[in-house]
Amino acid sequence: MDIDLPLILFLAVALTGIGWLLDWQLNGAKRKRALAEVDAQFVHLDASQKQLDEGYLAAQAAAKAQPVWAEYSQSFFPVLALVFVLRSFLIEPFQIPSGSMIPTLEIGDYIAVNKFAYGIRLPILKTKIIPIGEPKRGDVVVFFPPHDKRYFIKRLIGMPGDTIRYSNNVLYVNGVEIKQEFIETRVPPYAAPGEAPSMCFQFNSQYSVVTELLGDTPHIMQKCNRPGQLSIEGTYVVPPGHYFMMGDNRDNSLDSRAWGMVPDKNIVGKAFAVWLHWRNVTDLPSFSSVGIIK
Repeated sequence: MDIDLPLILFLAVALTGIGWLLDWQLNGAKRKRALAEVDAQFVHLDASQKQLDEGYLAAQAAAKAQPVWAEYSQSFFPVLALVFVLRSFLIEPFQIPSGSMIPTLEIGDYIAVNKFAYGIRLPILKTKIIPIGEPKRGDVVVFFPPHDKRYFIKRLIGMPGDTIRYSNNVLYVNGVEIKQEFIETRVPPYAAPGEAPSMCFQFNSQYSVVTELLGDTPHIMQKCNRPGQLSIEGTYVVPPGHYFMMGDNRDNSLDSRAWGMVPDKNIVGKAFAVWLHWRNVTDLPSFSSVGIIK
């Protein structure tokens, strides 16, 4: 079952905030009176003596005592509220669960996503309220695909109005071929336990790692020397208000070639950095892949 973490976090903030407010309204005045009575009872002590007097300290603690629910609400609300604001409007962490963005992002990479790069959106509702910037071709974007409620991460290939063609692992944008520059050949690795082998491994083929220039910054991608079904031939027209996404691991990525365009309202943010690699609990965390995402 998929967990809606933003909704859960919002409910936790709301419940702890309401609990804190109720305690303040129902018991705040009582505690103030109780503390005043304690001070009146120990009026013969000055400030320094009060800090050393066990009777005064015990009476003061009893006067300040809160119900357990109120104490937890007061303790957790500021922390939860801060996390909620950071995750909703500034930066949110994600872990890469699949190999669709290899070699740019590996399984187990922890990334940071800029939530305000494409405008401020209301949490939960996802409605844009303050436009700041727009997605650009070549950005690595976190979003919700049209067919799934889970987060996906791919590279933005097509802008609204573009015609995208992908033919034998060569990309064309509005009829212009995107040049590829060969870097190296890689042998497909064996699949980890519980994971399906890559298509390239099944075909007993090899990967070609190349650079592509989308937008202003070149990025690396890999393609199987024997194109997969989604990489043989396809032409796609991007409608207004939508984007065409593809994984950098072109023959091992289900993306807009399979499930269509991503509407602007489904955009979550721009992935900009890797800050940790930790594939699973049996491995040691690593900082070898830390850096800016290109």
